[in-house]
Amino acid sequence: MSSDERSALQGGRLAGLVARLATADSPYWRDKLSDRVRSDVRTLDDLASLPFTTKSEFRETYPFGMLAVPRGATIRVHGSSGTGGKPTIVAYTRRDIDVFAEVNARAIACAGGRPEDVLHVAYGYGLFTGGLGLHYGGERLGATVVPASGGNAAFQVQLLADLGATGLACTPSFGLLLAERAAEHRLADRIRLRFGVFGAEPWSEAFRGKLEVAWGGIDACDIYGLSEVMGPGVAAECREAKGALHVFDDHFLPEVITPGTDAPAAPGELGELVLTTLTKEALPVVRYRTGDLTRFVAGSCACGRSYTRIARITGRTDDMLVVRGVNVFPSEIEAVLLGDPALGGQYAIVVDRRRAMPELEVYAELTSAGAHEEAASRLCRRLEEVLRLRVSVSVGEPGSLPRQEVGKARRVFERTDEDEPFPAGPVASARAAS
Repeated sequence: MSSDERSALQGGRLAGLVARLATADSPYWRDKLSDRVRSDVRTLDDLASLPFTTKSEFRETYPFGMLAVPRGATIRVHGSSGTGGKPTIVAYTRRDIDVFAEVNARAIACAGGRPEDVLHVAYGYGLFTGGLGLHYGGERLGATVVPASGGNAAFQVQLLADLGATGLACTPSFGLLLAERAAEHRLADRIRLRFGVFGAEPWSEAFRGKLEVAWGGIDACDIYGLSEVMGPGVAAECREAKGALHVFDDHFLPEVITPGTDAPAAPGELGELVLTTLTKEALPVVRYRTGDLTRFVAGSCACGRSYTRIARITGRTDDMLVVRGVNVFPSEIEAVLLGDPALGGQYAIVVDRRRAMPELEVYAELTSAGAHEEAASRLCRRLEEVLRLRVSVSVGEPGSLPRQEVGKARRVFERTDEDEPFPAGPVASARAAS
């Protein structure tokens, strides 16, 4: 679409969304949208008059208080793990599920997927949106889908080889673990992956490089989503221009605002991603503050798609670590670690809070047996240059760090008097301190 056509479509859908919510039999939406707001929204220019939505509202209205349709009109429920308290519950109508499949089919196609492919889906199935989202997207595209789910990496690499998978969908950390297991079981030569759709956890360009090399040069493409908005399929990278994601903005209207404010970020400036679901029926969100940090990417894309593009998510407004007064993002540490060819893709970050001044520890492992002390010293120097902070570094043998086969990889831990994240010590290694 041209920009004018797209703006007209988005504006019409936005006005229709507000009009529908204005008549919803819902105390939540009656309180959310004032009479003035309901009558004033006619075009995209009126978007700023709408109130923001935050994640706390999902918990305050748990489980179905934000529904914009009768519960009987819904056909599926997904939700978060609820590790921080009540889970975030989201519901879908039949049309919502149809859109869910459509946007995931687009994401798979962006990565190079085709109807003749065999797509191995190793995201978790269940309340988590990842497995079923990519599953139905693969089927919508016409691919043969293998619903492998998470865990049991040794069995999964056997399936990859035996069933002729050409596409892989999973978290990037599990994708790297599968590559390790394929090599251990001497199956790498039998696996013919061409592309991968990786998401659900942050991963850097350096991690992409290791992932693509580990699988013999596949296209490893990022997919973005969150359960409160839809699940995976909100945005995706294309293989022609990795580094920016196409937001499927005929369904999800994006804004980028300056963190801590309600003001739009300047063009190209890093800010918090805000999303409005233009077509979702059961549980739409208006100007949802995702907490994810990104920026708009200007210009046309080599693939020819004309969606709005955003940079890959660089972190979250709430995942920043403060260590001795210094702001540290885990993504900064990952970029340094994975930029070292001697180090593998597994790592852990520990903030030791047993003293008045917290200490930062980084654990990594070599790609092959080698000099621990030299790698640890080199990593320490580089982290000090980037973070401007003293860091304790441990580097161990390949396979010395624990692997996580199910769910999102946990990278950041805290050590307190009551909690020791690695009671036996994660690695036997040399240590260095900057």
